[in-house]
Amino acid sequence: MARKFSFRWIRIAAIGAALALSTLSAQAQFVCGGHSDLVAGLAQAFQQKQIGYGVVGPTAIVEIYASASGTWSMLVTDVRGRSCVFATGDGWENTDTATTQGI
Repeated sequence: MARKFSFRWIRIAAIGAALALSTLSAQAQFVCGGHSDLVAGLAQAFQQKQIGYGVVGPTAIVEIYASASGTWSMLVTDVRGRSCVFATGDGWENTDTATTQGI
């Protein structure tokens, strides 16, 4: 069930995503909205910043956001700027930084 969120609801949506997606269920619901709104909500509610991204294909990218306290979120963003929080969690640990020569 798709819902349209306004900017004022983004903080509530981000908190709800963290709670709803912290455990997987048979009928998972994703929080979706405009990319800039979701990113602002993650920054405001959880102090998360983008730490990486990858191209899924010609129509989407996946982005990882993490905070210094270890909370993290995975966003999938399409070419129209619509993003969905795909997963969230706690206990993020950075590993060695990948370089183009080391991949």
